[in-house]
Amino acid sequence: MDINKYTNPSKDINSDQKSQPKAQAKGLSSFGRGRPLDEKQKPPIDPSHLGKVVSVRGQVVEVEFLHRKPATHDLLSLRDDPSLKLEVYSSSSQNTFYCLALSSTEKIYRGSKVVNTDTQILFPVGSSLLGRVVDIFGNPIDDGAELVKSAGVAIHNRAIAQNIVTKQILLETGIKVLDLFAPLVKGGKMGLFGGAGVGKTILLTEVLHNIVGRAKESSVSVFAGIGERSREGLELYNSLKESDVMANSSLIFGPMGENPAIRFLSVYSAATLAEYFRDQEKKDVLFFIDNVYRFAQAGNELSTLTNNLPSEDGYQATLESEMASFHERLIYTDKGAITTIEAIYVPADDLLDHGVQSIFPYLDSIVVLSRSLYQEGILPAVDVLATTGNSLHPNVVGDFHYETVIRAKSMLKQAESLERIVSLVGESELSGEDQIVYRRARKIKNFLTQSFFVAEGQRGKTGVFVPLKTAIEELNGIIDGKYDHIPEEKFRFIGSIAEIKSE
Repeated sequence: MDINKYTNPSKDINSDQKSQPKAQAKGLSSFGRGRPLDEKQKPPIDPSHLGKVVSVRGQVVEVEFLHRKPATHDLLSLRDDPSLKLEVYSSSSQNTFYCLALSSTEKIYRGSKVVNTDTQILFPVGSSLLGRVVDIFGNPIDDGAELVKSAGVAIHNRAIAQNIVTKQILLETGIKVLDLFAPLVKGGKMGLFGGAGVGKTILLTEVLHNIVGRAKESSVSVFAGIGERSREGLELYNSLKESDVMANSSLIFGPMGENPAIRFLSVYSAATLAEYFRDQEKKDVLFFIDNVYRFAQAGNELSTLTNNLPSEDGYQATLESEMASFHERLIYTDKGAITTIEAIYVPADDLLDHGVQSIFPYLDSIVVLSRSLYQEGILPAVDVLATTGNSLHPNVVGDFHYETVIRAKSMLKQAESLERIVSLVGESELSGEDQIVYRRARKIKNFLTQSFFVAEGQRGKTGVFVPLKTAIEELNGIIDGKYDHIPEEKFRFIGSIAEIKSE
């Protein structure tokens, strides 16, 4: 089924009005988009499929059906303007339903007739979407050529409950701090938590660049932009294009300027495309979401408009089920893996916020970005002590990797307790043993900084991909004192310690 007939706006109502007979032009509706059909010309509609608008509240339209009731996610069209669509969201009473308006509500009025199409929103899938930026209906928004669309797939699907693969295979991101302290596994989910402006998006983009750029034949990436700025979307698009990764990527955007219904549904369209690449083309998919918290916010706005009582911290009572509705679709099957990296905005840097906490159960790796580290110039500003991952286990990463990370965390924790003493009386007042721990911990923090490929234009430094084996061996060397003779500032923004020796 062609998605255009549900989403694309019709021609301007004035485009051919001059050639119409006056009597026909007189029948134009001020609420319709395009020229409405004369009553005699309208195709017959089954009365049981007809409903009428009861109220309009922002992007939520309440519709009454007295006969045949629509199902959740059914698509309704305005009878006078079939291009204007509503999606059934929930019931408000026995005969009335809350619906999400998928475009402007200016032309919807109380008493408007709507028709149940008995179908969901369909997203066009296929390889033609690689290298393109589209909206949640599959319409291009990158000024490229018009897409040749295949048959659409319903965006609301159930999670697959069979043929799930549980084997854990490490994926190297080339980013030292992630590969060491929060290893990413194939088919797993990694969350990047941080407040505004601490580097979540650029870290996520670097992961995309490093993994997809090195596995172009076997993997693709799907990026879901939820409620973020259009400027950031443009920067991401240009960055991927310059680094030759865009050809293997698809970007689906529901930006900040869109209504909450579009922002809320964007992740489902992106998940549908990711499932297609996994199941039909049998490719490994890297699925990126920026930002999951904006999804929770959009759901909260819709919940408020539908008069639902808020739950904890003022969030919607359905928050947990909404998070599950798409997270549980992003899994590793015998056909391919969907590996998910999510950016999560933390309001007021409060990790205990309920909207943030609702995401934790679905993640294998939790990466926390620190504002204080960012202000120190430690980039990426990852708080190692707050970062963790289920895959950081000897059976997955090996004994050497696991023991090195545990020793590094212990040293960083000791140095943190010494920080206050140093700030008050100076480093020279520490005991000899404490001075060694403190200095090595500073070197570890500096060693974990790194120049990114996607930030070459801003920082003027060439990005570097660091193999995991190199990162482990050199971190272990710092802990053992192998590099005590090298000043700590030399460790900043290097790939390998061999770069220092070669200077």
